[in-house]
Amino acid sequence: MGLRSYLLKRVATTLLTVFIIITLNFIIFDVMPGSPINTFIQPGRIRDPAQLEAIIKAFGLDQPAYIRYLIYVKNMFTFNFGVSYQSQKPVASEMSERMLNTFLLVGVSTILSMVVGIIVGVYTAYKRGSAFDSGAVLFSLAFFSLPSFWIGMVLLMVFGVYLGWFPIAGATPREWGDPNIWPTPPQWPQDWLEIIRGRLYHMALPVGALFLFQVGGYILLTRAVMIETLTDDYVLTARAKGLPERIVLFKHALKNGSLPLITNIALSFAFMFSGAIITEQVFTYRGMGWWIWNSIAFYDYPVLQAVFYVLALCVVAANFIADVAYGLIDPRVKYG
Repeated sequence: MGLRSYLLKRVATTLLTVFIIITLNFIIFDVMPGSPINTFIQPGRIRDPAQLEAIIKAFGLDQPAYIRYLIYVKNMFTFNFGVSYQSQKPVASEMSERMLNTFLLVGVSTILSMVVGIIVGVYTAYKRGSAFDSGAVLFSLAFFSLPSFWIGMVLLMVFGVYLGWFPIAGATPREWGDPNIWPTPPQWPQDWLEIIRGRLYHMALPVGALFLFQVGGYILLTRAVMIETLTDDYVLTARAKGLPERIVLFKHALKNGSLPLITNIALSFAFMFSGAIITEQVFTYRGMGWWIWNSIAFYDYPVLQAVFYVLALCVVAANFIADVAYGLIDPRVKYG
């Protein structure tokens, strides 16, 4: 099988996976108990039956299930997520505001945990049996076993409440007037460095929680992979040639043992997003996770379906990239 055929096969598999995700996303919300109509008949909201009927028709809630399903499939493939039941605003526009916060949170924490975890994992395998190796394994097992929200709560209480080193809420400083949390109009500074500093300052604790939540897994996996590859013949040959140990570890041993790491990095996106959903609640960080929690209380199905669909697409895309990387790194996958 050539590279082109391999890629076409993966693209077809990915499209089928996306279609299954769309179908399950529709079915799950369609059979859930309760009704989004309850959103409009809550106290203080719409009470006029004629107006309520008009809104139900506008949202297509009066259509048969198969009609709503066909419309839903078309809308998902065209990224038309409809209008939020709660805010009456387009879901896509509201999502763009919160997606940046979540992607920054997940992206920064994933990159940090991946880089630190792989480097520490390589060094622990190289120093197997040493005090550093034992300490790193103990640290990794401890934090890998803890839920992200518990780690977040500890960081919040220690560094946010008791020491006061970091803010305890929000994705941006209060004086900027973030409309997602503060009622004042946005007044962002003109200096980009000031914006970056403010964002990083407010991201520090939630990023730290997700970093500690995941870095242990990278350390343990990299250590296991390196312990196995360091005894292979090509590593012994590289050492016999007198190559520097840094070259032996990273260019030969780590490179040839990187396939399990690629799989783990792709799969970790799902865990990081699930961890971010709860972590954002702990830190009142206005991202996709915080949006999900609020939408559940209001039966805001368009928002929930859109968020789950977009997050699932991110996981599918990460796995697709991992499959392509497999084919490029290992010729046996490409042509086998």
